[in-house]
Amino acid sequence: MRLDALYEVFEPQRVRAYVKKLQFCYTPKHGSWLNIAENELSSLTRQYLKGRRFGDLATLCEAVGDWFQDINSTQKGVDWQLKIDGARAKRKAV
Repeated sequence: MRLDALYEVFEPQRVRAYVKKLQFCYTPKHGSWLNIAENELSSLTRQYLKGRRFGDLATLCEAVGDWFQDINSTQKGVDWQLKIDGARAKRKAV
């Protein structure tokens, strides 16, 4: 959504009131949450599931849960390179 389009139609105070009611969820252009999920599934397949056979779904679910618990306890979070100040500066440049 382009906020400047709202400013063309409404007064600034009204736009700010509308914006306060909205929740924006920005997804970075590179390294988005979908890429992260794909990387996690790829790691699971390569590191843990490749070459293994499971007799039933319950055993598979338990094994995958154990793998994720181990990975989540040892891995660091995602380091997004674009911070809020950078995003605001980039927005003004557009």
